[in-house]
Amino acid sequence: MANSKTTGSTMSTGAPAPSDRNSLTVGPDGPILLHDVHFLEQMAHFNREKVPERQPHAKGSGAFGVFETTDDVSAYTRAALFQQGTSTEMLARFSTVAGEAGSPDTWRDVRGFSLKFYTSEGNYDLVGNNTPVFFVRDPMKFPHFIRSQKRLADSGLRDNHMQWDFWTSNPETAHQVTYLMGERGLPRTWRHMNGYGSHTYMWVNAKGERFWVKYHFHTQQSMAFFTNAEAATMAGTDADFHRRDLFEAIARGEHPQWILSVQIMPYADAKTYRINPFDLTKTWSHRDYPLIRVGTMTLNRNPENFFAQIEQAAFSPGNTVPGIGLSPDKMLLGRAFAYNDAQRNRIGTNFNQLPVNQPKVPVNTYQFDGQMTYTHSGNAPTYAPNSGGRPWADETGPVADGWETDGEMVRSAYTLRAEDDDFTQPGTLVRKVFNDAQRTALIDQVAGSLLGGVRSPVLERAFDYWKSIDPDVGARIEQKVRAGSGG
Repeated sequence: MANSKTTGSTMSTGAPAPSDRNSLTVGPDGPILLHDVHFLEQMAHFNREKVPERQPHAKGSGAFGVFETTDDVSAYTRAALFQQGTSTEMLARFSTVAGEAGSPDTWRDVRGFSLKFYTSEGNYDLVGNNTPVFFVRDPMKFPHFIRSQKRLADSGLRDNHMQWDFWTSNPETAHQVTYLMGERGLPRTWRHMNGYGSHTYMWVNAKGERFWVKYHFHTQQSMAFFTNAEAATMAGTDADFHRRDLFEAIARGEHPQWILSVQIMPYADAKTYRINPFDLTKTWSHRDYPLIRVGTMTLNRNPENFFAQIEQAAFSPGNTVPGIGLSPDKMLLGRAFAYNDAQRNRIGTNFNQLPVNQPKVPVNTYQFDGQMTYTHSGNAPTYAPNSGGRPWADETGPVADGWETDGEMVRSAYTLRAEDDDFTQPGTLVRKVFNDAQRTALIDQVAGSLLGGVRSPVLERAFDYWKSIDPDVGARIEQKVRAGSGG
C-alpha cells in the first residue's frame, strides 16, 4: 500500500518512484540504462506476477461471510463453531474441477464448494463439492482421474474418449458420473446449488463420545440449472458468468444463504451398516440417518483483491479443530496431506501466514523459518522440549478423535458389504430420484458425449456401464448412439 504522505507512487522499498511512464535512457533515443532500478524491479516482479494455478479447481472465485449456529448439536460435537448461538467469520470458494484458470464457468463439471471457518479454536476447512459423492474411493486413483479430465498430451485438447476410458475402467465412478451427466453438472449459478462435505468426518462431544457425520449445505435461493444450449451460449457470451453473478449479487445486497444440516451415524453403526460408510462414492440413506439442522451460512462481503484473498486462499480437509476429526475414508486421508502440500508448492512454505489464511487466534508453532517468513517467535527456543519457557504440546494416551483399526497393513479395496456394489446407488438415482424428463435429458447428454469421439472398445464398455446402472437407460443410450453414428 502506498504511503499516504507521498504525492506519487513509490518503489517497493517505500522510496519515491521516479517515473511510471518513462524508463531511463541515454538521451531520448538511446539505450535503457542498467541502473534504472525502478524499471528493472517493475519488470522482474511482472515476470513473477503469477503463481502456479491449482491442479484441479483452478477456475473459481468466492466471498466472505458468516456462519451462525442456530440449533443445538452439542450432543454430537464440542467444536466451538458448532455451539448454539456462535457466529463465525468464514470464506467460501466455488470452482470447477477440470477447467484451467481461463476456462468458462459454465462448462459441464462438478463444482467445488470449499469453506474456511476462522473459529475461536483455529481454522477449520471443509472442502467438498456440489455433489454428495466423488468419482473414486482410493486416493491412488486421484491424479489419474484428474489427468483423464484434462488435455491430451499431443494435441493439448480435451477428449471425451479419454474421459470415458477412465470412467468405464473404474465402475466406482458411476454414481458421480450420473450426477455429472444430470442437472447438477450445469448449475445456473453458484448461489443456486447445494454443497456437501462429501466425505465422512468424525464429531466428538464434550464427554468424548464419537459420531460419524456428513455435511449438507442446502441453498436457500432454490436449485436452478442451465440447459446444455444455455450453458454453451453463456460460455461464449460471458466466460466468467458465475464469478460475476456472485460478486454482483453481494454488491447489490442480495446475500446468498445456505442451511447446514448433518447426518449423524452412531460410532458403532459403521461396523455393521449395509454399505461402507467411509466410501466416498456412496451416500447414506436419509431414512436411516435423517438430516439434523445446524445453522446458516451467509455470504455478505466481496473480496477487495482477488489475487490476495481468493487465489492465495489455501484449503485442506486436514485442517480440523477440537471436536472434529477425520475418518477412515481413504480419499479424505489422502487429501489431508495432498492439499496443504499443493499449497506449499503453489504459494510457498509459509502460506498460512498470508492474511487470508491466518487464523484469528494466536499461533505458537515450531515450524521455523522458510521462504517468506513474516510472523516469527523472536529469539524463543525453536525446539521442544526446551528450558526457555516456550510451551509445547505433550498429549499422551488415547486420542479423542481417533478410531479403532485392526488387521495387517494391505493394499486392497474396501471390504465389500451387502450393498457395496458400484451400480445400485446410481441406479436408484436414475429410477427413483430423476423424473421422466430428467432421465431423457440424461440419456441425451450421455449419448451426445459418447458421440463426441468415443471409440471402441471404450464405447462398448460405456454401453455396459450404463446398462449396469439401469438396463432401460443403457439400452436407450446405445440405441441413440448407434442411430447417431449410423452404426
